[in-house]
Amino acid sequence: MKVDIWSEVTCPWCGLGNHRTARAIERFEHADEVDLVHHSFPLSSSFPEGETLSVREALLRRHGVGGGQAETATRRIERIAESEGLTPYRVLDNRVGNTDLAHEFLAHASAQGRNREAWDAIFTIYFGRAEPVFSLDDLLGLADGLGLDREQTRQALTDHRYRRQVRDDAARARRLGATGAPFIVVDGRYVVPGAQDSDSLLELLRKVWDAGRPRTRLGDAPVSAKGI
Repeated sequence: MKVDIWSEVTCPWCGLGNHRTARAIERFEHADEVDLVHHSFPLSSSFPEGETLSVREALLRRHGVGGGQAETATRRIERIAESEGLTPYRVLDNRVGNTDLAHEFLAHASAQGRNREAWDAIFTIYFGRAEPVFSLDDLLGLADGLGLDREQTRQALTDHRYRRQVRDDAARARRLGATGAPFIVVDGRYVVPGAQDSDSLLELLRKVWDAGRPRTRLGDAPVSAKGI
């Protein structure tokens, strides 16, 4: 069984969705037969490259959300994450920026067989430590932690070798109905938009497993599982 999940690096619901998906798979009776694959869904391309701004400022600029409203919304996500064992989880007191290069790095790491490890690491560094993941130097440090060749990684990112792949990956999600992230497709047939809770995801995994092996390719029109 295959589980595909599209995410944005700096999206707090994506980090939470990644955690919930992993927990659901861990609890699944056939976990060793589930292939979890992460994909890119960039949402920060409008930010200037080489600059970052605070989450507070970004919320005010992009969504007109500020002051107490921003505090309430982001602290709520932090409390939810903490209640589910994901702590620390820093949202409001963090910085955001253009994540295009980060997604290219993740595509490079995936090509080296480190898809899940790279996504787990970047969420941990960004939300768990509130450290930047935007610049070439940031990402080379992450490459070191994953055991990737630093110079090969530098060359891949300098050449933007994976830029088209990242764009194509996001386009594929849109064709499947994605309008935001996180966005999950189970077994190529069931769409799960948003950060559904682990119990709902586990129930869906069991339902899909009981329905038999996949009969539809990922590129075919899936059935929405929203609300399951």
